[in-house]
Amino acid sequence: MESSGDFVELLDSDVSLKVLSHLDDPSDIVRAALVSRYWRQCVIENQFCKKLCLRLFPEVTSAIHAIEVDNLIDTKEANFGGSTALEVAEKNHRVYAFLTRGLAPILEENCIKVAISATSTDNYPEESIQNTLEPRDRVGDGASYWSSKGESDPAVPETLTYELISKICFITEIHVQPFQAYFQYDFPIYSAKAVRFRMGHLKSPLDFESDLLEEFAAGLRSPDDYISWTYVSSEFPMAQENCLQKFKLPQPVLCIGGILRIELLGRVQRQELDNLYYLCVSHVQVVGRPLSPKFNVEICPSGKCVLKYCPDSTGCSSTTGASADEKGESSHFYSFTTRLMQRAGWNWEEMLVTNFLGNLQGAHDGMDSDEEDAF
Repeated sequence: MESSGDFVELLDSDVSLKVLSHLDDPSDIVRAALVSRYWRQCVIENQFCKKLCLRLFPEVTSAIHAIEVDNLIDTKEANFGGSTALEVAEKNHRVYAFLTRGLAPILEENCIKVAISATSTDNYPEESIQNTLEPRDRVGDGASYWSSKGESDPAVPETLTYELISKICFITEIHVQPFQAYFQYDFPIYSAKAVRFRMGHLKSPLDFESDLLEEFAAGLRSPDDYISWTYVSSEFPMAQENCLQKFKLPQPVLCIGGILRIELLGRVQRQELDNLYYLCVSHVQVVGRPLSPKFNVEICPSGKCVLKYCPDSTGCSSTTGASADEKGESSHFYSFTTRLMQRAGWNWEEMLVTNFLGNLQGAHDGMDSDEEDAF
């Protein structure tokens, strides 16, 4: 067989790194790491997946400590707590590759999936938290809003709790619109003095069933018994204005678990009818970057999470648009690497068996079956 060389090893290291740095698709980076042990070492040690992820999704920068120091995210539950430099580098390579492939390509204007509960509701279900998912404050002939119960003490707070569309989501902004009672004298606006935000996850791996949500919404059961909070924001002042007020977080927040709570602090408007203070909200939006539906998250009791690829899910959109493989055409790198391995007497099937199953002396095995399918 004709002898051939590996350009990554033959070229100057700076030149090789410059060549590999032009890979702009996470699938190509993962394939590069599977060509040989040397390529894999080069890709992982130089953090190509991390660099691509941060370039495409700057929000992930805020989660570097959570990923690399706190070890809150992995793709294999058994790998939590890996302490050697190699284990840490391998884990980070997998996580950033998954995030680059799995995060939504654009910011979602509204990441709310379900309204879970409010601490109180004046007239249920007519004035329930479900109304805050409706962008209009009037639907048909009636008003659409949530209202708290009246309080004589204006310092009594209220909370609104929501489930997000993904168990991993980078939240950048939260929008809240106070309700203006156009049917009352002088059109009062029942806003809060300030807002604060919490994010967290369920204490046990269960989904909110309809019966449970109904009990939460009706105030018959508190969701606090089921939720662990991992993030609390500072307070943001709220204006007494009938508009969608936008509260931009100082930096994107990694919400692991997909639970968001809005705390409404302080009451400013007293109702003339009963001389009590109320809080009313007509609409809530959460802006962020969730995972694609094809990537799921399993939350561990410790609060750490395992990323999983679920190819049977529908409605997925790739982070970098449809890849060349998904379009039925090979990317330039895919074609080049295929030719390179063919000269070495390999085909893709042999390479995958070698690297994913670890049966031959090829590249180091660092991926599980989910990762193989994802890329």
